[in-house]
Amino acid sequence: MRKSIDKIATTTFLITTLLLGLGNGSFSQDIHFSQFNMAPLAINPALAGAFNGDQRVILNYRDQWKSIGAPYKTFALSADARMLGKKLNNGALGVGLFIFNDKSGDLQMGLTQATIALSGLIKLNEHNNVSAGLQGGYAQRTINTDKMIWDSQFDGTSYNSNLPTGEKDNFDSFGFADLSTGLAWSYSSNASTISSKDEFRARAGIALFHVNRPKQKFLGSTMDKLHSKYTAHASLYIGTGTVLSLIPSVIYYRQGTLQETNLGMLFRYTITEESRFTNIIKETAVSIGGHYRFGDAIIPKLLIEYASYAIGISYDINLSPLKAATNAKGGIEISIKYVNPNPFKGRSTKSNVKFM
Repeated sequence: MRKSIDKIATTTFLITTLLLGLGNGSFSQDIHFSQFNMAPLAINPALAGAFNGDQRVILNYRDQWKSIGAPYKTFALSADARMLGKKLNNGALGVGLFIFNDKSGDLQMGLTQATIALSGLIKLNEHNNVSAGLQGGYAQRTINTDKMIWDSQFDGTSYNSNLPTGEKDNFDSFGFADLSTGLAWSYSSNASTISSKDEFRARAGIALFHVNRPKQKFLGSTMDKLHSKYTAHASLYIGTGTVLSLIPSVIYYRQGTLQETNLGMLFRYTITEESRFTNIIKETAVSIGGHYRFGDAIIPKLLIEYASYAIGISYDINLSPLKAATNAKGGIEISIKYVNPNPFKGRSTKSNVKFM
């Protein structure tokens, strides 16, 4: 009986949240990754092709709030490449594909989206590069109405699915087109000598998602527009002259009345350096650190790099009032990246444009 009451209360809460969200336009807050540097096309379309290599593939998985019932699960795949680097000499064309699926709660509210990003990459001089990008595609929102239960289905003893809900079944899935844009800048200064380990790199960018403010419609005639999302991000790579490097980064989002800031740093330790003239020894490095999401969570992070591959693991530790329900357990996130050619070799790429 207690379990039935809890289930009804939980579902009622989720539906109420949905209804309130539809009223103020914030129910459809975007997905986000704690390892934002491992999800470039999720933070800025201008980052398509903006990396040291010719092709890049990244997988992301996030499992959030598992301790309070049905968790929020997000899967993402991005693939991008740099093209026409040799023909354009001091420029290149970036192209990317970003696909994700997000499901949340007992009602399995889902969002699936596929977008294509195009960017123009320009080498300004020996150290500075800029890029501008557009990203567009299609998304679909879904909800599992079979999971809905109402207080009218409580027969005084337990939940009875045979009782009428007394509610109109107006929850419909819907799709919409989406358009985003962004700008990015990067600076790169190589190490002064082969063994000095004092390289310095920087990257910053701004992006505007949902430029077209697509209509959102889960309930019959209730319609709202998705808020545009403003993003600003920056990161540094600071060589210290030793095997230790510093990688501070920050990102800021604002969407409607909601905003989020992540600030932190990784400490990168180079275990082995890449062979300069042979393929025998591959660069291997481990980065440890974390980020703080203001007013919400501390996020310890681990990143392991080996030649063309990288795997990142992080865990959100709740600090917000929600920690009473989650016991401070936020969510785990895993990212896997592959770049071709090996970015540590510093050659064989088809473009003269170098990025962080």
